Amino acid sequence: MAKTLTTSIAEMVSKARERIKEIDVKDAITLLNDPNVVIVDLRDIRERQKFGFIPDSFHCPRGMMEFWVDPSSPYHKEIFSEDKKFVFHCASGWRSALSVATLNDMGFEAAHITEGFSEWVKQGGPVENIPAKD
Repeated sequence: MAKTLTTSIAEMVSKARERIKEIDVKDAITLLNDPNVVIVDLRDIRERQKFGFIPDSFHCPRGMMEFWVDPSSPYHKEIFSEDKKFVFHCASGWRSALSVATLNDMGFEAAHITEGFSEWVKQGGPVENIPAKD
């Protein structure tokens, strides 16, 4: 028997998008070479291996994001203490919308790429691939 949810994921994403900064792919592509911007890839490592990734993006698995961002966490990553603009993305913009809403709730300013990596690829954004192991 299927459980009835009080809020769907689509509703959660919609509510998150109402209160976060979104950057469309065309604008995100122009940020690629900005030294003051860090593009953060929330996708699973298998997605990066299979589909590639945005050049110079920082990989932060979604499950570790809050821990890596929080300076009081034993898992904190120094990159998140840098005085930079952080732009997160996932495959389609759903995980990144929820993630950025959570980060904003923590007091960490961030934005996300509205349409995600799949649209990045469709619009001709540069993509790197993980080299095959010999």
